[in-house]
This record gives sequence, C-alpha cells and structure tokens, in this order.
Amino acid sequence: MPIEHIYIKSENRPKGVVNIVRVYFRKWVVHPLKRKIAKYYLMVLRRFFGLKVIGITGSCGKTTTKDMLASILKLEGPTVYSFANIDPVYNIPTTILKCTPKTIYLVLEMGVEYPGEMDYYLWLATPDIGVITNINPTHTLYFKSVEGVSAEKVKLVKALPKGALAVLNKNDAHLQKLAGKLKAKTIWFDGTKEKTVLLQNPDNIASIKTVARALKVSEDKIKKGLANFVPQDHRMKIIHHPSGAIIVDDSYNNNPKAAEFSIREFAKFAGKNTKILVFGDMLELGGLEVIEHRKIGDLITQIGFDRVILVGKAVRNIKGPLVTYFSFWQEAKPTFDKLVGKGHYLLVKGSRSVGLENLFHGVV
Repeated sequence: MPIEHIYIKSENRPKGVVNIVRVYFRKWVVHPLKRKIAKYYLMVLRRFFGLKVIGITGSCGKTTTKDMLASILKLEGPTVYSFANIDPVYNIPTTILKCTPKTIYLVLEMGVEYPGEMDYYLWLATPDIGVITNINPTHTLYFKSVEGVSAEKVKLVKALPKGALAVLNKNDAHLQKLAGKLKAKTIWFDGTKEKTVLLQNPDNIASIKTVARALKVSEDKIKKGLANFVPQDHRMKIIHHPSGAIIVDDSYNNNPKAAEFSIREFAKFAGKNTKILVFGDMLELGGLEVIEHRKIGDLITQIGFDRVILVGKAVRNIKGPLVTYFSFWQEAKPTFDKLVGKGHYLLVKGSRSVGLENLFHGVV
C-alpha cells in the first residue's frame, strides 16, 4: 500500500495526542482488519453466490459512469456500489461489506491518486469487468506525467484473467496501446457514436451501455436506468437560483479534461444568454500546472465568456479579458452575488478544496 495511506503528512496531522492515537489506531489496526475481512468475504460471495464485480477507473467520469451503471443494474436485481466520495482505499472495503448473499452486482469506483493504489484494489477485488473511461493529466504531481497516470490505471485491465472483460475507450490514445495485449476479452466503446445530451459526457453513456449489454441487460432497462439517473451534488448539477440565474454546479473536482468538457458543454447549454465562469485551481498537476491552466485560459477566450471569476493560486496562469482574480472563495463571494441575476448562466468549476460550492451554499 502507498506510504501516504500508512503515515499522515505533518500538515494534515490532527492536534493533540488523543486525536493522533485515534487516527493511527484506525489506520494501523481497524482498517487492516476491515480490509482482510472484506477480501475474504468477497471471495465467498463470488464463489458460492455468483456475485459479479465491475471495477471502474479513469481520469474523469468515473463517478458518473459508476452511478449511471448502478442505476441500470438495480433494475436487474440487488446492486451495491461505491457511495459518496470517500477515498477508495477505505471506501472499497466498506462497500464490499454492504453486500449480502442476494447481491448480484458490485460496482466499485477505483480512482487512483498515488502509485501503487491500483495494486491494493486488485488485491482486494480483481473485477469480472474492468472499465477505463479515459487517461488524462490528473494527479501528475505524484505520477509525474500522463504516462505515469496511464501505467497505474491500466493495471486494472492488465490484471484481468481470461474470461473477464475489459471495456475501453476507443478514442483514447493511451488505451489504444492495449489492443491485442490483454488476457481478458476487450470491447471498445465509442462515445462519438452516442447521441449528444447536453451536460452529459457521451463517453460515460457509451461505456455503461457497453457494460450493460455485455451483462445481457435489455435495452428497455438501459433506457429506464438512464432516465432514473440523478447526478450527485456538485457534478454538473443544474441549480435554479432565486434571482432567476441558472447555476451549473460542477465544483466537486477539477482537472484539464473535465474542465474542457464542462466549459464546452456549458457554452452550448447557455446559448446566447449571459455566460459567467467561476473557475478554481486544478490541483496536483505538478510540472504540468502552468501549461494546463494556460490551455484552459485559451479555451475560455475562445468561448467568449461575459465575465470570468478565478479563485486560487494556480489560476493566475490564466489570462484573458474580463477576468477577476481572488485567492479564496470568501473574497469572491461579494462579486459572485452581484453576478447572479435573471438571464445569467453561471458555471462553477473547481477542485473540492477550493470550496466554490460555498458561493451558493443552501441554494437548491
């Protein structure tokens, strides 16, 4: 397991001896026991009750893909899936232990932040079906490059045995390199062939349809499951502000590919209305931080927003017209409050730690 999950960085360490002991007791005693129990419990469920495990990873779209797929599979029978946005290192064992002998499908989100995390997930639960949505610059502070990101994520499908299924994005250059190199059967999905739905990534839809069809789910159930899907808070969620403004809340996470998709989709959604962007730092990019923020700046200029509010430190690499910089969301709130109004469309996009959701907290 990566060292980051064994020891706590000094800046994140709780204050007081009691709190430190409590945290390390959970890390060094409770969680190791929980992991082993979950591992062997899952082995029993798979061997004697036929439980199927679907593992999903990728640089963006994991959570939405997982939730969409679960929305479909629940129509087939008891389905357990990763809930909330807890670190998968802790979330996966907890999710496994929610299964019962009646559970048919277990859908696990296998996001990685540090080298070595995927090895741990595979020790816990090598899936029957492995899905990779895409490979892009995320957490390059730790993986050093996109190639490093790819090397960690593709472990998911490289570990799949013969008889398992790998579901991969046909249009991802990094994933294309896996063609003909896996033991598992490979099915390629193509988001460009999906009917475009505003504010939904066609790659997500294509990948979950591919998995559902492989599991012999009917087209009617696929359609109904997608219709039942409700996005989690802070993930391209539309909010009708009391002022009459429309806010697209995508403030949970931020990385280059996700930011590009959100900005382009929002521009189509807003149409000719007043378009305002509130954008927070893309974090953990390491040596790619400057260039990736500059690329987003070029896109923002290309779209032609009526106003741009940037929050954080790295966003100062973004240049363009009608741009205002703030270091913290608290400083940006008075300006934000002035910009919400009838006919105004606002996209709020940022990494969770930037706290942009607080700009409209309590508004549903």
